[in-house]
Amino acid sequence: MSLLFRRSLATVAETAIKVAEPKVVDVLIVGGGPAGLTLSAALKNSRVTRDLKVSLIEGFNLQAVRDFHQNTPEILTNRVVSLTPQTVDYLQHIGAWKWIKQERIQPYDSMIITEGLSDARLGFDHPEIATMCENVNIQSSLYQRIEELKSEAKEDFGLDIIDNTKVTQITKCPISKWPIVHLSNGEQIKTRLLVGADGFNSPVRKFAGIESRGWFYQRFGVVATLKLEYPPFQRTAYQRFLPTGPIAMLPMPEDRATMVWSTTVPLSDVLTKIDEELFVKLVNAAFLLEDVDMSYYHKKILAGETEGLLEDLDWRIEHATQKYTEDELDEKFPVRVVGIETGSRARFPLRLSHADTYVEERIALVGDAAHTTHPLAGQGLNMGQGDVQSLVHHLERGLERGLDLGNPLVLEPYWADRYPVNNMLLGVVDKLHKLYSLTAEPVVALRSFGLNAINQLGFLKDFMIKQVSGK
Repeated sequence: MSLLFRRSLATVAETAIKVAEPKVVDVLIVGGGPAGLTLSAALKNSRVTRDLKVSLIEGFNLQAVRDFHQNTPEILTNRVVSLTPQTVDYLQHIGAWKWIKQERIQPYDSMIITEGLSDARLGFDHPEIATMCENVNIQSSLYQRIEELKSEAKEDFGLDIIDNTKVTQITKCPISKWPIVHLSNGEQIKTRLLVGADGFNSPVRKFAGIESRGWFYQRFGVVATLKLEYPPFQRTAYQRFLPTGPIAMLPMPEDRATMVWSTTVPLSDVLTKIDEELFVKLVNAAFLLEDVDMSYYHKKILAGETEGLLEDLDWRIEHATQKYTEDELDEKFPVRVVGIETGSRARFPLRLSHADTYVEERIALVGDAAHTTHPLAGQGLNMGQGDVQSLVHHLERGLERGLDLGNPLVLEPYWADRYPVNNMLLGVVDKLHKLYSLTAEPVVALRSFGLNAINQLGFLKDFMIKQVSGK
């Protein structure tokens, strides 16, 4: 055997060993959304967990997140969430909130909920019920906090963020039983703890063999960024329960608002495609007109019969407002919508899902990987943030007791902490959706009575708003 041939074999063998040997970390997070980035920042912010080696994998490009702080776009994005005071407090605790673009967020202090089949209404007034914020603003603040912590680290920071890279396979090491994540860039990462923050179709959850149960609501949520006639004097969130699903208008800075309209599959498709002017008129009508009128317009646009609808909508809206004084209009209804940001309309499927457990040995699930909910209560992201806060707490306790991060003794208390809270909230939101989908007159009368009765009971309203706000 020639010397050259032996050297070639040695080189091939050495290369094979390097390729086959995976990188080893303490925590591998799959998913670079708010939950995944919050977990990364929280682990590196904690004095107990800051020395852990952490990697985060995100399938999409995070360049927009990196650029947001320095090159902030003028137009608001349409992915907007309602942050509870509890979520804001936690972002402050881990040092990320100071990086939020404050000029692009909007706290609101009141909420008006109305019944679409009667005049029943429920109003809440409470300092900073919630704060509206774009998803990218949250992600950017977390990324900036991570960069700040990195600059303060005296030695190796121990956190890698790998974006634009997908998980192709997850296997288990035959010797240590640690998960090994295979990536589209050819790398492999072996980890003591694998965290799925990777959404509803979570590869991590599927690898763990955790069953997720639930259903599609046969509804889609239509979102858009709205332009109002003038900046509202009081920042108020409005929600009206229509038989096809609730429509919500939530305040954003200056004369902007964000909308989520939950409706049927065919109607949601049409609402994203019709002329912008007609869409704006329908949004205004949805908060004012009776169901018989809205049903008529829905049938027309579904059939493509839109000629003359603008004029008809103008007349009906004008007729509907005449029975109210100017003060009553200001108190009961949102400021009139006069336009939308072009390209801001989109839709997404509405579903309920809940994993049977959030943990297996060396596996933990957070956020949408563990649960998804109808957006009518605006709690989806906040539930995920609660998951992260609890998981970090129990990882800290485990390390302080000298336990392995992937040990069920560390992970199961997290599941025991979060599952009952999330399950209760998922159940309440699901029952509300189903209750307000019914149109039988006795049901409408009963829920209208209940809504008006609650509106008269200050102590009950205070209790409800504290549950919603997390305080």
